[in-house]
Amino acid sequence: MLGRRVVLIGFILSVIVAVPHAGAGELTVSSAFEGGSAEVLEIDQTTRSIKIRPAGDPQFGWPCWWYFQVTGIQPGEAITVTVDASQMKQANGQKLSSNWALPERAAFSVDQKHWRQTPAGVKDPGTFQWTVKVDAAQAWFAWGPPFVPADAKQLVDRLSREHANVTAFELCKTRAGRAVPALVVSESGDKNDSRMVIWVQARQHAWESGGSWVGRGFIEWAVSEDPQAMALRKKADIYFVPIMDVDNVATGNGGKNQVPHDHNRDWSETPRWNSVKTAMRSIKEFDEQKRLVLFVDLHNPGSNSKRPFFYVTPPELATKKRKQLQGAFIAACRHEMKVPLELDQNTPSTGPKYDQRWKEISSNWVRSATREHVVGITLETCWNTRYSNPAGYMTVGRQLGLGIARYLKTDPRSSSAPD
Repeated sequence: MLGRRVVLIGFILSVIVAVPHAGAGELTVSSAFEGGSAEVLEIDQTTRSIKIRPAGDPQFGWPCWWYFQVTGIQPGEAITVTVDASQMKQANGQKLSSNWALPERAAFSVDQKHWRQTPAGVKDPGTFQWTVKVDAAQAWFAWGPPFVPADAKQLVDRLSREHANVTAFELCKTRAGRAVPALVVSESGDKNDSRMVIWVQARQHAWESGGSWVGRGFIEWAVSEDPQAMALRKKADIYFVPIMDVDNVATGNGGKNQVPHDHNRDWSETPRWNSVKTAMRSIKEFDEQKRLVLFVDLHNPGSNSKRPFFYVTPPELATKKRKQLQGAFIAACRHEMKVPLELDQNTPSTGPKYDQRWKEISSNWVRSATREHVVGITLETCWNTRYSNPAGYMTVGRQLGLGIARYLKTDPRSSSAPD
């Protein structure tokens, strides 16, 4: 079932009789749509304010995602939204920091297509409040700009229609039977030739919606008439998966640390999640063909991160050549990622101190299961800045593409690559 159940505290609605705005209707809240999540705590018709908390089930990941619709707005009036994240818990019952659910600027839209940021809100312990003038009879509010499975399907289908060298395909069906949309960009009809392969994917953690927007920026650049994109397409096939954890994105759950483990802790000999299983099989096949050169996994980090950064190879998996190729790739991206979000100099790693399932993290599996010339890496794009919106995210994605093109001017499989 799409969306999350909306719980209304009925007595609050029953005692409201005054409507101070001429022509204003009764404010109502719904999250009964794909990706929706909200438990309504209070609707005050007099002050035109709404208070909700995220409604995700901790069994399906950190409940930090929220997304809901408000109707009954008098166009031009100010609506105040408060999100209470003070009671968030993980599946094991431990408290989850409210910071994960409370951006300084929330996302809002009046058509569920074009997403903007609210003005900076007001923070109190465990809560954040934003006041927005809405020039429409309805509006949608969310933790960040939503990107749901329908958006993924629309993106891959549109690019497939518009570009002869783009083919949309279904990566797999999820455990719940939902399709996982994907596409391949290839200017060669022979998939068994020697062309390089690039694999880019997003949303192994469902609530990290910015990853899909970065991915959209990347893939729209990759099929564009930019000379560097055209040069890249001549030498490489590009595989792109906008959403890996489709089920949790569709149902408005967080995905991160779901039970028994999330998608990015599933890259093992016995993967649980179908999208991981299928991606692993494809990646391994490309590596056996000596075609795979780059794997990029797109994420959003913690609330205090203000610049994009890469998680790099832990010392336990590093070899001289892997480190040199990884360094060359990051240097190429650093040349491109400058405005508005400059690539951070910080490059942490995901070794045994990071997570007990560190070997089952996607980029670590790629590093251990593929040839030495393959760069496997994770890009974390900050979500809590004034540029953490569709335009900012897509700019990072385009710059990632430019970095990839710059890096692959020299074939990393060749003897002239760093050694």
